[in-house]
Amino acid sequence: MAPLDFSSLLPAVAARAVATRRDLHRYPELGLTEFRTASLVAERLTKLGLEVRLGREVMDSASRVGVPSEQVLDDAYARAASEGAPPEFLKPLAGGHTAVVATLKGAHPGPVVALRVDMDALPIIENDTQAHLPAREGFISAHPGIMHACAHDGHTAIGLGVAELLNEMKDRLHGTVKFIFQPGEEGGRGALPMVKAGVVDDVDYFVAIHLGTGVESRVFRPSVRGHLASVKLDVTFRGQAAHAGSHPEEGRNALVAASTAVLNLYGISRHHAGRSRVNVGTLRAGSGRNVIPDEAVMQMEVRGETEEIADYMRDRAMAVLRGAAAAQDVEVDIKVMGRTTTAGSDQALAERLAAALTGLDDVTVDAASHVTGGSEDATFFMRRVQERGGQAVYAVVGSDIPSGHHTPTFDIDEKDLPWAIEALAKGVFKLGAEG
Repeated sequence: MAPLDFSSLLPAVAARAVATRRDLHRYPELGLTEFRTASLVAERLTKLGLEVRLGREVMDSASRVGVPSEQVLDDAYARAASEGAPPEFLKPLAGGHTAVVATLKGAHPGPVVALRVDMDALPIIENDTQAHLPAREGFISAHPGIMHACAHDGHTAIGLGVAELLNEMKDRLHGTVKFIFQPGEEGGRGALPMVKAGVVDDVDYFVAIHLGTGVESRVFRPSVRGHLASVKLDVTFRGQAAHAGSHPEEGRNALVAASTAVLNLYGISRHHAGRSRVNVGTLRAGSGRNVIPDEAVMQMEVRGETEEIADYMRDRAMAVLRGAAAAQDVEVDIKVMGRTTTAGSDQALAERLAAALTGLDDVTVDAASHVTGGSEDATFFMRRVQERGGQAVYAVVGSDIPSGHHTPTFDIDEKDLPWAIEALAKGVFKLGAEG
């Protein structure tokens, strides 16, 4: 086989990737409202000549949880339309079906290889000081309170760049490449509906990626393990308002119930069999200092090293929530808003990817297992592929970051986009050729 050389293509592809990343950073969208992002992705892939499916074609609507309200969806859809989302590709995404899958068929027979990237942003107010590159360079978030603080803008740009490079090589390409652009990773809402729609049922090799995560620039780690299973809960306590001075006995205090629950949630006994976590991320209640609060709304999550441990934490959390409500004679409504599972990278596939990247200039490839402490719903894709006899890995593209993920000053080093695109294109190409 002739050497694979992307050197003449890479500069232009890399420049477009940086521009794309900055555009997406400027216009971030929360999970299941990625209308502008997904429609632009679909348009780009269609112009390349790939077979593109989107919306309900690649998401099982009934399997979705944590879907935003109709008003939120309508507002986000209208905003996307006003910010340049192409109408032809925007319409199929209506109702929060913001997934895109593109298929590139090579000229030669071979396996089906999938590359998965995510697209959603986070509800974070971005730092606007000149010390923060997006603010200094003029691509800080234009959507107050929403920010790409976990590199998904970079992931999307990488996915499009890999599609460009491999499309130029399709006459030499063996097998089929699926590019999966997933919505709603944050909160564990986007992957399972795509799995239920059969998106990866024909996949032989699956690769999911993430920038950063504590791995330094120009280092590629193709074997991540240790993702925690998690359950995301929205909790609403409903009591009775009353005058706090004249008739407090007529009230039923939702805030006291919620506060009691918070303290007792952190007192849940940990499980002997593995890691477990609980966190209450938000608690909002009350309307005035002299009013007994009649409603308290909480967003929380539990995690476990296994599904069994996560379920144990969920069950204990629900018992705490219901007990706190009963103690204050208030009602409590508990909704599951998202979930992730566990999956391990196939070491054999990780080593094949590492071998495929031998000789990549100034890039260190380390196939040893990299342990993470977070959660990822790409694990649903990985499990499905593995259950059907395929292999899957979760890979980290190293990037020096100025602060941790999910913080107002998070950023990536854009110099890591070009080598990441080249590495993944070479890896996917060689998996097909050697499949």
